Amino acid sequence: MSFSHDVEDLVADSNDRLHATADWWERVPLGDVCDILNGFPFKSQHFNNSEGAPVIRIRDVTSGFCKTFYSGDIPVGYWVEPFDMVVGMDGDFNCRLWSSERSLLNQRVCKLTPHEDFLDKKFLSYVLPAYLRLINDHTHSITVKHLSSKTIAKIPFPLPPLAEQRRIVAKLDRLFERTRRAREELSHIPRLIENYKKAILVAAFRGDLTKDWREKRGLPMPKEVKLGEVAKKLSYGTSAKSSKSGDVPVLRMGNIQNMRIDWKDLVYTSDVEEIEKYSLNAGDVLFNRTNSPELVGKTAIYKGERPAIYAGYLIKIKCGNRLVPEYLNYCLNSPLGRSYCWRVKSDGVSQSNINAKKLADFSFLLPTHDEQKEIVFRIEKTLDWLDSLVIEERQASHLLDHLDQANLAKAFRGELVPQDPSDEPASVLLEQIYADREKQVKIRKNKN
Repeated sequence: MSFSHDVEDLVADSNDRLHATADWWERVPLGDVCDILNGFPFKSQHFNNSEGAPVIRIRDVTSGFCKTFYSGDIPVGYWVEPFDMVVGMDGDFNCRLWSSERSLLNQRVCKLTPHEDFLDKKFLSYVLPAYLRLINDHTHSITVKHLSSKTIAKIPFPLPPLAEQRRIVAKLDRLFERTRRAREELSHIPRLIENYKKAILVAAFRGDLTKDWREKRGLPMPKEVKLGEVAKKLSYGTSAKSSKSGDVPVLRMGNIQNMRIDWKDLVYTSDVEEIEKYSLNAGDVLFNRTNSPELVGKTAIYKGERPAIYAGYLIKIKCGNRLVPEYLNYCLNSPLGRSYCWRVKSDGVSQSNINAKKLADFSFLLPTHDEQKEIVFRIEKTLDWLDSLVIEERQASHLLDHLDQANLAKAFRGELVPQDPSDEPASVLLEQIYADREKQVKIRKNKN
């Protein structure tokens, strides 16, 4: 469905600070200061993935590069050069200064070419997105939203003096470059945190994390054991069919997420014999024995949150007195445990399997009961701190988005750069625009 409102009225009624304008600026229909070219309906039978000229389709407006090429005849006048402004006319109405190679303008994408004596192209790129969002928000559709070039032409565009436009662009470029660099620095944090988490787990199960604690108490280096030697029992879960309702949840491999049990998307059973045979007790460690190669071997601890049994793709590990369940849970999810799972898994077409015998052969260092608890304490303290850093990184990224919007709003209120008394007033610029438009009308009449 297409846009059916009066865009001038929408802008006049808008409380969005990005639709504001300074008192000394003028508003002008965008079509008066910009040529708008709709894309050409290139025949899809000539589309391919590698040969011919690149073609800008709607999805490419967002990505900034073409995935489709055209090998047919090329009509005159439908090229987009680097740094040209393009607008997607279906969906979200995205726009961008084209950042890739010279490409063809396909249908449902339009190109805006500002009249350089009146409108700076980069200034257009900073201002236009907020107006396209406003139009998009008021375009109702059951399927895909559509934008027309006539609507774009009617946008009441804020127009400062040309010299002020360029000062604003220069200032915004500097400010946006700072936030871009800040985002780039922040983008490294999640990867660094994941690496640090792995390093902590490596140190924990190599005996290094609590070396000071152990030496202070005069304890020896832990000895290596096999899981089967310190677990009371390893048991497969039920293979009986579950239901969407019932008395007791049946935990499946999808309920093991990030070393915890996720109690969403549950299935149930009311079979008394099944419940009695496969009931879980607090401290049981659940091991996912069948899954994709990347996920097989993930684990979680059942903490008695609610009665539950476990399904056949899981193995229940009941820890012996010498083994702390939390210690085993972290150990199996450490690089040591993940590496072991990767080595011993049996691969099928799409899934891998680790049986109870292979799981029982898993070797790891077993410290004293107290040292295991100290290791778990130090791991969890570190992971909590790292998780707080992730939250802070997300908040910082969100603040950068707000900072960009605040700088744009300040620019559009005329507060970002100082006024220059030597600037030609926007009213004079407006007069020139209308004089130029009248001139073009006369030229077209004379040609006819």
